[in-house]
Amino acid sequence: MKTIQKAIAYSTMAAMLSGCAVFAQDHHDDHDRDHHDHHYVEHREWKKGYHMRHEDWDRGERVDYRHYHLRRPPRGYEWREVDGNYVLAAVATGVIATIIAANAAH
Repeated sequence: MKTIQKAIAYSTMAAMLSGCAVFAQDHHDDHDRDHHDHHYVEHREWKKGYHMRHEDWDRGERVDYRHYHLRRPPRGYEWREVDGNYVLAAVATGVIATIIAANAAH
């Protein structure tokens, strides 16, 4: 009976450890994918004062300005990464205050 209990305990432990390894690997892949999906696209029209289209703004991902060493956004503004660009714009209107190519900020 003890042999069966040991076998069950070992197989349970092995399953748990392999599950953790798979989870860690999945998380790592997601992290890598996040960094590789942001291909730079030049938008010559995106300049200070330009009103971004709502679709472009919504496509962007909000970024932590501290992590990317960007300046703190004023009240009502936020940084987003859109098409490989860090864009600081007014949340309510989409008017751009600053734009930086994402690879230039690293």
